[in-house]
This record gives sequence, C-alpha cells and structure tokens, in this order.
Amino acid sequence: MEAEAARATRGPEARSRAAELLLFAGNFLRDPYMLGSLIPSSRFLVDAVLDRVDWSRARCIVEYGPGVGTFTAEILRRMRPDARLVVIETNPEFVQFISASMPDHRLRVEHGSAADVQRILKKLALGRADYVISGIPLGSMPRSLQTAITVASRDVLDAKGQFLVYQFTARVLPVLRQLFTGVERAREWRNIPPAQVFVCTHA
Repeated sequence: MEAEAARATRGPEARSRAAELLLFAGNFLRDPYMLGSLIPSSRFLVDAVLDRVDWSRARCIVEYGPGVGTFTAEILRRMRPDARLVVIETNPEFVQFISASMPDHRLRVEHGSAADVQRILKKLALGRADYVISGIPLGSMPRSLQTAITVASRDVLDAKGQFLVYQFTARVLPVLRQLFTGVERAREWRNIPPAQVFVCTHA
C-alpha cells in the first residue's frame, strides 16, 4: 500500500520528466545542429556552470537555448526574489513548454535569436545583464554567427558581468579569446557527453 502511494506521489513528476526527455530527444533527432546532445544537461554540468554565479548580486540573468528548462529551473531556484531571468529560445516547442511548465513572475521567455539580446533587453526595459549563460552549440555555427552572438553578449554585460558558456567542443574558444579579456576554461567529465565550461569576463 505504501509502495503504491509512493508511486502515485511520484507519478506526475515522473511523467513530466518523461515528457521533457521525449521533447528534447525528438527535437535533437530533427535538428541535432541546434542542440548538440541527445539528452539534457546533467546536474553536474548545471552545478559546474551555476556555481560561478554570485547570486547575491545577480539582478538580471539571460539564458540562451534553455531547451526543456534544465538550467532555467535551477536558476529560478537559486536567484533572488527581485531578480529577472530572460530566456531566449529559437524553438517554438521549447518556448511553449517552458512558458507552460514554469510559471514565475521573474521569468520572461522570448522566442528569438541570441544575437538579438540587446534589442530584447531594451524591449523589456531591463538594463545590462549580470550574467549571460549559453548552452547553444556556438562551435557548430558559422564563424560569423559565433562572432555576432559573442559580441552581442559582451556588449550587453555589466562591467563586472560574465558570459558563461558550456559546450561539447572547444571550437568557439578562439572567438571567445578574441572578444573577451579573460577566458577561464574548465571541464565537466561527469556530464554525458563530457562538457567544457568557459567563463568570459571583461577583465
């Protein structure tokens, strides 16, 4: 009886997780170029990226390519009550999924390109971002688009802001080093596949 009750309690959560995985995998099979991985990021990668954030000062956070919201949910859990999170996603299915599954007044879901981050923040009457977190496969994009997104991200950051990038290759590293004064590189081997994390700063 207790086991049945426990299964019943876990039911909605398990179904929600299954829905996330199916949605993510389906979109990966249709367009692997835009996702880069068949499964969402692990908790190890989420922690490796988000542990870099100074949550006490972060008032405006931008996330590129939230997918099914693996990072988004944890950012909302950690960030201040008065902070704002803007997620930018090109896939309308992911936009709809996050909008429906994460009702939070601090969250704004935008259907668009990361290259338009400055225009989007201006439209929302938000100032510069403290952190821009990117999981989109920059290294797989044409060099011109890598540069455009990286320049836009750099220019929208506060003077003490950081561009936090996680990738499965180091192909974007030359562009990051060209456009940011400081680029710190780390690896998260426990993710599947292993990931690289780049912390980019103005100084």
